[in-house]
Amino acid sequence: MIVDCALYREGVRVPLQVDSEDLDAVRDARNEGGGFVWVGLHEPSQAEMDRVSELFSLHPLAVEDALHAHQRPKLERYDDGLFLVLKTLWYVDELDAVETGEINLFLGHDFVVSVRHGEGTELSTARKDLERRTELLSHGPAAVVYAICDTVVDAYEEVAAALEIDVDEVEESVFSTERTDDSPRIYVLKREIAEMRRAVVPLRDPMNRFAGGQVTGIPADAGPFFRDVHDHLVRVSDVIESLDGLLSTAFDAQLARIGVQQNDDMRKISAWVAIAAVSTLIAGVYGMNFKHMPELGWRYGYGTALAVMVVASLVLYRFFKRSGWL
Repeated sequence: MIVDCALYREGVRVPLQVDSEDLDAVRDARNEGGGFVWVGLHEPSQAEMDRVSELFSLHPLAVEDALHAHQRPKLERYDDGLFLVLKTLWYVDELDAVETGEINLFLGHDFVVSVRHGEGTELSTARKDLERRTELLSHGPAAVVYAICDTVVDAYEEVAAALEIDVDEVEESVFSTERTDDSPRIYVLKREIAEMRRAVVPLRDPMNRFAGGQVTGIPADAGPFFRDVHDHLVRVSDVIESLDGLLSTAFDAQLARIGVQQNDDMRKISAWVAIAAVSTLIAGVYGMNFKHMPELGWRYGYGTALAVMVVASLVLYRFFKRSGWL
């Protein structure tokens, strides 16, 4: 569906007496008075993409990528336009899950077409914020690209902050006095961090190229804005690597702790076996019932044997308790 379509001139949204879905009328207004058009689409149909593609002469390969939305972050040039793919991220704390969406941007000298897939990182707020910044919006389509990239990367930072909280919880659980099995959660978090890495790392190169003024269609004076986005992206990337390392360390600590717990369990079992073995030994000896066995006919033999069992068991129990085996 077409979420919004607007014409901008000199950093200001031009009021038009046409419906926002009337792309032909908006394009004609741009052709008559200049400026650029920003068309926002959300999960468009084939017919809608074909219509937009025809109006703005979009490359069919890029249109196919935008329609199916299974691309890695990338920046490509088709004829006189640019095609930028960004992954959107949001965090579902109850499931420890990083959910992903996608934004595809078509950039020309007088238009921007944004195609969004998924529920995360809506662009209406970014559009309204940009419309309040006339000086920035006067840079043209490059300002729209910056605003969208900045919004997406800010969402990355929010996801990274949420993951940091969960990783801290895992660390506390691993090193707590209670017996917990954190291995499944560690695996889930590492998998989600890998998902986040696939969105963040490939985007660093396009942002670096934008910041360095190496992309035709992005003016050099927009470089500082993209440099700020690139810095945030690098910071998120560093956080991801740090969290991944912490989870690996926590997993190793979990395995080591399980080994220590098993050793403690074996020591306790061995101690109780030793205590039981003394009584078993005494009972076994006096249960052989040989005819000429010493004290076999002793009147106090039964009570004495029981007393020896109890005393020996108590002595062993205190010994193992003091040594930390019990």
